[in-house]
Amino acid sequence: MALALSALLFGCFVLDVVAGAWFDMSVLSDVQEMLILACATVAFVTAILKRERDSKKEH
Repeated sequence: MALALSALLFGCFVLDVVAGAWFDMSVLSDVQEMLILACATVAFVTAILKRERDSKKEH
């Protein structure tokens, strides 16, 4: 779940950056981009820590 959320948020960030670079129509402000990227990072770290915890339970 957290990994999918991370991918979704990062995808939104990438789409906004590409739209700004190619079509000169960035939808999000710099602060909004930073917050989306920060949330994607937190979700990714959460997913990795959950997987590590689950792998330690198996051993």
